[in-house]
Amino acid sequence: MYTGADHAGKIKGPSFSVNGILFAAIRGMKWGGCCLLTVLLACCTGAGSGQSVIAYYTGNAADIDRYPIDRLTHLVWGFCSLKQGRMCVGARADSLAIRRLVRLKKKYPALKILVALGGWGGCRDCSATFATAAGRDSFAASVAEMVQHFGVDGVDIDWEYPSLAAFPGHRYAAEDKQHFTQLLRALRDRLGPDREITFAAAGFAPYLQGSIDWVDAVRVADRIHLMTYDFIGSHHPTTGHHAALFSTSGQEESADHAVRYLDSLGVPLGKVAIGVAFYGREFDGASGYNQGLYQAATFKRFLSMRQLRRAYGPAEGYTSYWDDMAQAPWRYNSGKKIFITYDDERSVAAKTRYARAKKLNGIFFWQLALDIPHGGLTDRIAEGLRSPGHR
Repeated sequence: MYTGADHAGKIKGPSFSVNGILFAAIRGMKWGGCCLLTVLLACCTGAGSGQSVIAYYTGNAADIDRYPIDRLTHLVWGFCSLKQGRMCVGARADSLAIRRLVRLKKKYPALKILVALGGWGGCRDCSATFATAAGRDSFAASVAEMVQHFGVDGVDIDWEYPSLAAFPGHRYAAEDKQHFTQLLRALRDRLGPDREITFAAAGFAPYLQGSIDWVDAVRVADRIHLMTYDFIGSHHPTTGHHAALFSTSGQEESADHAVRYLDSLGVPLGKVAIGVAFYGREFDGASGYNQGLYQAATFKRFLSMRQLRRAYGPAEGYTSYWDDMAQAPWRYNSGKKIFITYDDERSVAAKTRYARAKKLNGIFFWQLALDIPHGGLTDRIAEGLRSPGHR
């Protein structure tokens, strides 16, 4: 979390703080015979409560200016890949995008830019590469080079998943759990204490219980991006809430279930950010019983928030419902037997209240390019965490 300490030593003269924002008063500056009192804003965080608002971004350099960057504390570009043991950026367009994100720091000096490794299907060689000390150190050295080259503030590791079968054909081993912690340590040794090291973590029980040595990993990592969505996945035989905040009699997996598990292990909740999905999941063949909820169905496709707003409303035969226990919405088309699970403004408000009540690190979301430029879920998250932005 940014506190302003990086700038404090550069400020001369008296200083004061308003709502945690550091100001400095510089006296004696003259212009045209007039003595000025110049107040400089040295730094600020994206959330007035001190909580993080973290966006992943996979778009191009040109589109980033469409979105409310002033609402964010962190922007994570994804994804880099693992090639011959090194962290690599793919196409030239990806390098241009990272450089464009870093340039945003001129306008928003407190904004942190991270680069992410992996993602779904992006960690084919992670298990083998990180199985040896030499492999981990070589990778960490390449990350340090990349951080220095682009001027980013840290790295996010999205290995899906250590010690757990995930993407078809990807190797996994029981030892991945130990190797993951050792990887974080190698990164810390190379990056030092001032760069951020975060990792994305699944929120479902098999991952929570088997993939990470939480007590040791959290000693090294600055933050955990707990993916509290995709609880109902593409191969799930029934419908449900893919981004449920609370468990129900029909679905145990939820954000609260995952947070309470980590809390029981002693993981500091101030290092945990829960996730919001800027996309929905559409299922076909759901019967009308319970308006399609918890019914046998087949996953069909993902839907962006823009698509949901544009083509899945009452005019198209969809009715919106709210699960008060799960604190989650869904839509159902009885004529077409289509069920859609997603996050919306109401569920986001519930999650921001939860994050404040639990004193979590904040909220992250996947991903910025799926939102609308203004008045979307990014704004709702920041407002829910009482964010004045970078102004």
